[in-house]
Amino acid sequence: MLRQTLLATALLCFASLAQATCGGTATARSDNDVYGQAGQDQGYSAGFAFAWTTPTVAREDAGCLAGLDRATRWLAWGPGTHRNLVLTWHHSIYTPTDGTRADLITDDRPYAGTLVVGIGQQVRDEDSMAATHLRLGIVGPSAQGEAAQDSFHHLFGRARFRGWDNQLRDEPLLQLAHERAWRHQPEASTHGLGWDRTWFAGGAIGSPSTYANAGVEFRFGKNLPDDFGSNPMRLAGDGSSPVLRSSGGSGWDWHFFASLEARAVAHEVTLDGTLTRDSHAVDRRAAFAELGLGVVLTHGPWRLAGGHYRRSREFSGQREAPVYGSLSLARRF
Repeated sequence: MLRQTLLATALLCFASLAQATCGGTATARSDNDVYGQAGQDQGYSAGFAFAWTTPTVAREDAGCLAGLDRATRWLAWGPGTHRNLVLTWHHSIYTPTDGTRADLITDDRPYAGTLVVGIGQQVRDEDSMAATHLRLGIVGPSAQGEAAQDSFHHLFGRARFRGWDNQLRDEPLLQLAHERAWRHQPEASTHGLGWDRTWFAGGAIGSPSTYANAGVEFRFGKNLPDDFGSNPMRLAGDGSSPVLRSSGGSGWDWHFFASLEARAVAHEVTLDGTLTRDSHAVDRRAAFAELGLGVVLTHGPWRLAGGHYRRSREFSGQREAPVYGSLSLARRF
């Protein structure tokens, strides 16, 4: 029942976009550990995300999705003169290392699939930004993690993972996440080349995960965008933050990014198991660090990005440190 409710909510939210006449930006992203390292198929094994970001408006003005905007205005935390609204949909798959075993692998992470929809308000001043997102979802068989992985493996002729009968059972997910960012950008050269630095800190509380995080991101390139980072694993880090000015040239623009994040974790459902029933869990570590490297190309309304991410081990006995990659395509309307 919850899965149907989530799908209906997502359809209603995204259907309202068809009635919006003020434009926006659509972003599709694919995450996979295969993009990060050949032959690796474990941990955060795969994910697909879709987001719609509304244009930037003055803080007190109504956005183009007026009903959703009014209902979620309480999420616009923090100081700022401008803001936007973002809708998200994210499907994720998590697996242990050995996909040939059908029994419960007690010393490796649980099989899990998650399906999450979210809505966020993002506000900014000139050099600071605050993003607050509310997320609702489900973990368990109803998230269809097994079906998604089986389809992907069949498409590419890879063996099916045999242990999905041991996956985490259905449980609803609810989370409130908040992050603030501060950007410093020296003046660019006459050829448009420049760099910037963005510090960020925040956290989340809820059944998917509860954590506190902090980090920094550096970028270098031609005609850097007027946003707060390019790492899509962060809130508003995928170029979705409010913009105050156009920064693109007439041709191809590009930039590289490098980010480093530290995260202290109090709960993570895909490692600790579900809260409402006994389930498989591992000995989660209290903190981890993640390095992200990537490149972004833009041309007119199009934006293509690729990233490579390396994370320290998340639980005791983890055989390999997580490595994964992401590819995303965005278009502004």
